[in-house]
Amino acid sequence: MTAVTDEGPGRMGGPASHENPDPDGHGRIPGAGRIPGAGRASGAGREWNDGLIARRAATRAADPEPETAPDDDVRPPQVEAYVPSGGPLRPRLDALRELVGLSRARLDGDTLAEAGRVLDEAAARQRLSSRHTVVAIAGATGSGKSTLFNTLAGAQISDTGLRRPTTAAPLACSWTDGAAGLLDRLAIPGRLRRRPQQGGADADEALQGLVLVDLPDHDSAATEHREQVDRVLALVDAVIWVVDPEKYADAALHERYLRPLAGHAEITFVVLNQIDRLPGDAADLVLDDLRRLLDEDGMALGEHGEPGATVMSLSALTGEGVGELREVLGRFVQERTAAARRLSADVDAAAARLRPVYVAEGRPGLGERAREEFADRLADAVGAAAAGQAAEREWRRNAGRACGTPWLRLWRWCESVRRPGGLERPVLPDPPEEQLTARQCVEQAVRAVADEASAGLPGPWAQAVREAAVHGAEGLPEALDALAVRAGTEQAPGGAAVVATGVAGASGVAHSGRVGGKPPRPRWWPAAVLAQVSMTLLQIFGGLWLVGQIVGVLEPGYLTPAMVMLAGVVGGPVVEWSCVAAARGPARRYGQEAERQLREAAAACGRARVLDPVAAELVRYREVRERYAAVTEISTTGR
Repeated sequence: MTAVTDEGPGRMGGPASHENPDPDGHGRIPGAGRIPGAGRASGAGREWNDGLIARRAATRAADPEPETAPDDDVRPPQVEAYVPSGGPLRPRLDALRELVGLSRARLDGDTLAEAGRVLDEAAARQRLSSRHTVVAIAGATGSGKSTLFNTLAGAQISDTGLRRPTTAAPLACSWTDGAAGLLDRLAIPGRLRRRPQQGGADADEALQGLVLVDLPDHDSAATEHREQVDRVLALVDAVIWVVDPEKYADAALHERYLRPLAGHAEITFVVLNQIDRLPGDAADLVLDDLRRLLDEDGMALGEHGEPGATVMSLSALTGEGVGELREVLGRFVQERTAAARRLSADVDAAAARLRPVYVAEGRPGLGERAREEFADRLADAVGAAAAGQAAEREWRRNAGRACGTPWLRLWRWCESVRRPGGLERPVLPDPPEEQLTARQCVEQAVRAVADEASAGLPGPWAQAVREAAVHGAEGLPEALDALAVRAGTEQAPGGAAVVATGVAGASGVAHSGRVGGKPPRPRWWPAAVLAQVSMTLLQIFGGLWLVGQIVGVLEPGYLTPAMVMLAGVVGGPVVEWSCVAAARGPARRYGQEAERQLREAAAACGRARVLDPVAAELVRYREVRERYAAVTEISTTGR
């Protein structure tokens, strides 16, 4: 009936089996795998038959061979390394591995635990044989899974009976050698490994490479039984769920196993057993209802040639439908794609769990509008507009001083002398409330750009973007203050330097508005100055002429000197007013240029401290999003 042929650590015949002597060296456990009632009764004289091992022992007894003769049936297992099928599994695993690596700095270990487990199990499975397909038979108590296991193996391997639970530990049956590594991975000891009854050549050939595992009841009252079921189901290549007419709609089966494993439909068989108990067309009705429940669970059904779960009905006791299952199972095993399908479905499940932390709503990022608004807020905080206005006023004052009448300038100088504090009044810092307002303006700008950049991002990445913005904003108000102060000492375009009058920096630094250098003079300024000098000379000349006539030094003739003096008196203000009108355009452009430079400098400071770190986080998110897309875009399960 059964035999143990996979040798290795912990197998019978090795050091791990010293407590069960094995005199013939074939790994037989006395009394293991016997058919009830087939053992030798005390004094009955009836020889027991334990399948292949018993026949081999009987053959040796009849025809003894030399002890040195090799035993062809007992040879070291041939372990064949996993051979990739050339499908999309390898690039998907590589993408998942890169995804986990890129995400470790942003996601916690619990979030990435399932993806890491899938990668570890995939690596472990790919190191083992690709010639074998490990299929587990799972079911509830009394569903007849152990009977089906024995029927497929053609031998009484797994114990059956009325006692519940009957199966206490996973039991394996391998049709070919070389599955030792796979069974070690399932932690199935050597004493629970069997070989099937040798049947017809066609049946044995179809199932070459099959490793069938009988699991304990998934609804067993023993907690350790359920834990073993969960552990083995996470490692096998495929699973046959055996249900009976009474428990096929059991919530424990559908909610705990079938619904969560709906993405593994291609490697799932759902078998309705015990149809011999159903009268007439009841079996078809129950089977249709089972398909309906599977459809509600989200499990695709493999009908009309489409990929999905295989659903069929049979009776393991009478053998009805078992041949069809054996045929379908044989084709499934010979395809040798179950392991890759299982790993691909595991990748799908891990990707589905990670979807909330990678898939954003909409198109997150920093648009041009958000960048401009951030620059505008920083410009307001640093006082760029006021600086431009001050520069414009300063340019016009310079034009007035250069082209104005000397008498008006003398009057203005006297007025400035009479003012308290003299020519240069001390610059007082802005009140504390204005300083606070400026700093709040910077903080508001940072919050606004962080909210704009993180809008729609998954929670961890949105938090990372906000932290990058807040961390970069540390010291930004002070940097803007230094920028505003530096702008008062640097030359503006054309050689002039200007600082806003009465403008408070981001942390309350006030600026005097003094001119650090003369603004650039247009080409018409020398002519205007020469004209103003001429008007002044005319006034002086006319006045002296009149004085000379009054005192009698010159001949009387008041009209001409009066006209000359009047021309100078009237011409001076006319020249000044003309220059003021002509200076409006250049002064406005000068102020706009000063505002632009200070605005650009503030924007560059904000970009280096806030926008660039935020953009770096968005780039990191786009990288992991691309890796996630590579994991999910090529799916063999359609998820």
